[in-house]
Amino acid sequence: MSEYITMRNELLAKRVIKGLDSRNMTGYYAKDREEALAQALALIPEGSAVTMGGGMSVHEIGLVKALKAGNYNFIDRDEIEDKRAAMLAAYDADVFLASANAVTDDGILVNIDGNANRVSAIAQGPRKVVFIVGMNKVCSDLDGAMKRARNVAAPINAQRFGLSTPCSKLGTCMDCKSPDTICCQFLITRYSRHKDRIHVILVDDNLGF
Repeated sequence: MSEYITMRNELLAKRVIKGLDSRNMTGYYAKDREEALAQALALIPEGSAVTMGGGMSVHEIGLVKALKAGNYNFIDRDEIEDKRAAMLAAYDADVFLASANAVTDDGILVNIDGNANRVSAIAQGPRKVVFIVGMNKVCSDLDGAMKRARNVAAPINAQRFGLSTPCSKLGTCMDCKSPDTICCQFLITRYSRHKDRIHVILVDDNLGF
């Protein structure tokens, strides 16, 4: 990554972290994936029950692999036959891992979901939520964040899951009501009622979608 992009990202991250702090959330800045992994593990005590939604960024920094290899109770819904039970277990987990579809430069998190297991766990349940967010997801305002979530993240995820939605064919949101739509639930996290619950690790890298 260009040194000038890195300089810009570091300055932008400071603004996002300040915004998160004003919203009772805690932000961190990692210069690379390895630093992001170390910061995430520092937030997860050994022995913790940990689970996640479908965030690609969590995999990309090697966090899932590290948790499976370490002294943690990692609840992997991909390896559990009863998917509903795995999803419900998230609400009583010590730590829930996620990424964000977008984040504003003043610290508002935006997420869209199909089954709502991810956004509902972000909103309530797990004792701690740790976000891994690439700087490519930072937007200047809430309108921009919503547009990014709907026109960038949603079409790519629909393609990734092989869904038959207009956005998977056209590459942009058509505000559809397709049976396959993954834009069922929208969560805007503008403030955390509970201090020390939501932690956001911003990474100087392009992560996720």
